[in-house]
Amino acid sequence: MFELNRHKTASLRADVLSGLTVALALVPEAVAFAFVAHLAPMVGLYAAFIMCFVTAVLGGRPGMISGATGATAVVMVDLVDSHGLNYLLAAVALAGVFQLLAGIFRLGKFIRIVPTPVMVGFVNGLAIVIFLAQLAQFKTKGLDGEMHWIASSDIQLMLGLVLLTMAIIHFLPKLTTAVPSSLVAILVVTGLVVGLDLDTRTVVDFLRNMSGDANATIAGTLPSFSMPEVPLNWHTLYVVLPYALILASVGLIESLLTLTVVDEMTQTRGQGNRECLGQGTGNLISGFFGAMGGCAMIGQSMININSGGRGRLSGITAAVALLCFILFAASFIEMIPLAALVGVMMMVVLGTFEWASFKMMRKVPKHDAFVIILVTIVTVFTDLAIAVFTGVIVSALVFAWEHAKHIEARRTDDNGKTLYQLKGPLFFGSTSSFLELFHAEADSDEVIIDFGRSRVCDHSALEAIDTLAERYLKLGKKLHLQHLSEDCKKLLTKAGDLVEIDMVTDPTYRVADDKLA
Repeated sequence: MFELNRHKTASLRADVLSGLTVALALVPEAVAFAFVAHLAPMVGLYAAFIMCFVTAVLGGRPGMISGATGATAVVMVDLVDSHGLNYLLAAVALAGVFQLLAGIFRLGKFIRIVPTPVMVGFVNGLAIVIFLAQLAQFKTKGLDGEMHWIASSDIQLMLGLVLLTMAIIHFLPKLTTAVPSSLVAILVVTGLVVGLDLDTRTVVDFLRNMSGDANATIAGTLPSFSMPEVPLNWHTLYVVLPYALILASVGLIESLLTLTVVDEMTQTRGQGNRECLGQGTGNLISGFFGAMGGCAMIGQSMININSGGRGRLSGITAAVALLCFILFAASFIEMIPLAALVGVMMMVVLGTFEWASFKMMRKVPKHDAFVIILVTIVTVFTDLAIAVFTGVIVSALVFAWEHAKHIEARRTDDNGKTLYQLKGPLFFGSTSSFLELFHAEADSDEVIIDFGRSRVCDHSALEAIDTLAERYLKLGKKLHLQHLSEDCKKLLTKAGDLVEIDMVTDPTYRVADDKLA
């Protein structure tokens, strides 16, 4: 059932005020990411509204905020430059279809295989990325089209306002939690800048500088439905399919990892598969309403959670407020100083970075510390999807290597029989060690291998058992296998009569093998 306020500690008032705070922070982010993708500002603003609203209503994580993001924007640049906006909209819609399929086939559960070191590296990397993104607010586009630092006096004023914003956010909750401290900080700093007529950059200054249009504004109309104007043929599919797959995977990875982070912060559990459906629906709608799509935004999600937003109403309020800004209140939003929004995001950086990881890396195994650093660096210099895949692959290889060394056997001879009591997992990484445990020439004519304290994990393990059976067959010796699972027995087809499997209290665990699919 749909509930506006699902979290037990949430309140409608907190959700509404938190949503307003998020909406204010969404404006420059959406505009900036639109420019990253070489698109018009309204394409980013429409995406922020659509993604935020749809995922707030349909997504699997109340309190999480979605919108146009840098992770997806960087993927779009080449397609926009080479084929234009309409091909991008087609790719975004197709990415939404892929994400819907991921939800339908319940692929969201695979986020559980992401190890903790990868998660720590992910949040640390994103914190650094958010920090670096704020440095762009201290730069201006010159006549040569390059970004240059603003005057030192302007930087000093902005830094002072940023520190004031951060101080309000930090200290106000010690006095009262009646209103979100981030919202109060934005209003106070804006009032100070307007009241004292301080010459500092505002939202509209940023927009006009980046667009090169002295009359640029965030004022606009409602997004309208239109089919992407692309030919419906195989060539179009050939062009947009690779981008759609990348957008879908990057969007889902960032969204599901953000969902996990928010789960830990709120001590609740979101629904990964439902979030896939929400993200897919949002991107599908974006493609037909002239928006660039997107995914979950960890920065804005942290603002929302820290401001008290826990229920779906917080995301809905943020989306509706953003639309109202575009339609009715553009002139008011445009006067907000960038320093206030930078200060809010800097507090997000401080809250997002896992500072305990420095102490953690001295206590955890060296390979886990390496994964944390690796994922952090790859996140900063490439993108989230590559970072997570890299971290998972490295973690899996390390896991396989470490467990490959944990297989052993106890050998005893009694009454003309040799008994091997196996201990440890038998899988692709440990098959070589497994075969080295046995001394076929020195064993009795009858050999028993007890798998009671071992597990046959994959088809490589079965091949190793077959290889061992052939060794004993060539020596004219009989091999018995005890405590094998029923699945393992069925998969030992290649061994045929080479081995005798004793039907003794065999376990019922399943073997991971394609033949069982």
